[in-house]
Amino acid sequence: MSRLGTPGPPAHHQGLELRHLRYLVAVADAGTFTHAAERMFIAQPTLSQQIRRLEEMVGTPLLHRRRDGVQLTEAGTVLLEESRTVLSLLEHGVTRSRQAAGLGRPRLRFVLPPNLPERLAVPVSSRLRSTALAAEADIVWLETPLDAEFSLIGQRRADAGLGWVTSSPEALPDPLEVMILGEFEPEVWIPADAGDREFISLDELADMDVIHGPRRTSPGTYDAWRAVLRESRPRFEFTDPPFRHSLPMTLAFAAAANRPTAVLTSPLHLTIDQAAYGAQPQLDGRHDMVRVGLRECPLTATAAVAWSGDLPRHLQQVLFDTADAGIPSAAPCKL
Repeated sequence: MSRLGTPGPPAHHQGLELRHLRYLVAVADAGTFTHAAERMFIAQPTLSQQIRRLEEMVGTPLLHRRRDGVQLTEAGTVLLEESRTVLSLLEHGVTRSRQAAGLGRPRLRFVLPPNLPERLAVPVSSRLRSTALAAEADIVWLETPLDAEFSLIGQRRADAGLGWVTSSPEALPDPLEVMILGEFEPEVWIPADAGDREFISLDELADMDVIHGPRRTSPGTYDAWRAVLRESRPRFEFTDPPFRHSLPMTLAFAAAANRPTAVLTSPLHLTIDQAAYGAQPQLDGRHDMVRVGLRECPLTATAAVAWSGDLPRHLQQVLFDTADAGIPSAAPCKL
């Protein structure tokens, strides 16, 4: 108790330092203490000791230590998110202070989520890099998922990003600025014995088990597409893929399932005129799965570049010029 009779600050928090937060982020990103230690240029026993010290200060385990790596506990997941926020805000504050003093070039923290289709990510990132170079600005690339609200930007943990808009751009919170690039759709794979056809309906897809996700990789499209499928089957749920980074392995898993199982990828292709989709479905002979079209394009995602309206005008111009070039257009989806 303090002199006035009110609780003082918890003693176990007093030794917490920024390095502890950096260590936690490094271990979570690397997946193992060994790889994290190599990235941080410290000895593995020292890193392990400091994480244990952090757990002692917090008062609960933050990591499950396993032979094949580490997994965050629920408390660890919360602290990891807060650690990223603290470190990002600190870096941003130092950068702005240097710029105010006339030191260094302006920096733009840009989120480029993993698993974006190459047709989208490659031209946008390349154009942003060249546009920023011409404007004498540096790009800090952040490879992390973005939700449908672009929360990382709203929380000032990033300045801009490339992601999926699943609602009206006008519904996004201020001060976000958004420029639409185009609409994308996923690939749909079904068992070859489900019928020789080019397309299936949404109702037919909803009646199958559908492998898609996991949600954390793209929460915006995951939630939006699940809501669309629930219009056909109210209790519909996706099944997480057993091998997130291997479509062939996931197709093999689906082909061996006990009941009809489809595989739904993330947004991969610009929406196209389905009359040009192909006279025959695309067969994957190794796994007895076939790629088909989904009638009327009910599952789409709108690609957009978003940024904070509080950015300096010349940085906003860099982002506007990047998005204004767009991507190759496609015909609207038809029956």
